[in-house]
Amino acid sequence: MGTDSGAARTLLDSATTLHLHTGNLMNWGRLKKKCAVTPSEELGDCIRTTLNEWSLKVSPELVQESPNALECTMTPALETINPEERDEMKVSVKLFILGNGLSSIRHAVDLACSTLAVTQLDSVIIAPPPLEDGVTLTLEHLQPYWRELESLVQDNKVVAIGTSDLDKPLLEQLYLWAQIKPNSNQVNLASCCIMPPDLTAFAKQFDIQLLTHSDSKEILSEESFQDAVREGIQGAQVDGWSPEWILRYSVIVKTRGIIKSKGYIIQALRKAPH
Repeated sequence: MGTDSGAARTLLDSATTLHLHTGNLMNWGRLKKKCAVTPSEELGDCIRTTLNEWSLKVSPELVQESPNALECTMTPALETINPEERDEMKVSVKLFILGNGLSSIRHAVDLACSTLAVTQLDSVIIAPPPLEDGVTLTLEHLQPYWRELESLVQDNKVVAIGTSDLDKPLLEQLYLWAQIKPNSNQVNLASCCIMPPDLTAFAKQFDIQLLTHSDSKEILSEESFQDAVREGIQGAQVDGWSPEWILRYSVIVKTRGIIKSKGYIIQALRKAPH
């Protein structure tokens, strides 16, 4: 690697926040040739490639500024939605909160809107918050996240909100408690090949869409993230960096059901050494 990755390393060393935008993966020529990979592998690949491309284009002026927050973007792949076509598109988002910041939800939604040049997302599904080993997910864990989503609906930033991996008892508790009801719940295909009958019956009764997904329980560990950064920016110091949230978006042409655009936005923070 030339001197460019040296500049990228210098910037990473002085930063405490990292925002990574992959742009539209459909515009990435070389990812298309790969065979199907898991969402976690795809994510690692996206981080490596985006950082690699970004590190080759770092300007000397940026190094002099040494900003606290770095925006690492796959600029050629960025693609906004044409306002005239907005009504024909459905913008769906799945948000994985990996850190413990609730304010991240609004921040992530704002970034997705500005990346795609839209004022509102059609649907946001939230993956359950990370829990310590041995702790079972309860309504109490979900409530603060759901309140944050509800406020985004009230502010017209999001139309519909949904959940992921809730069983029937928990989905029912959330439904009864929530002011704005979940309109969808994603079920992991790896954990069950057929939808649980009690969940199906409840969802049908209350008009909740049951969707399927193949995301692993931990979409991106701190270790995998650090590995991807180290490979993306050769020789980078990755200690203390961990992903705070991951947002995956897809833009679907409503009438044809085809995906026009898909990408990731990731925020990572670096903890100060003890």
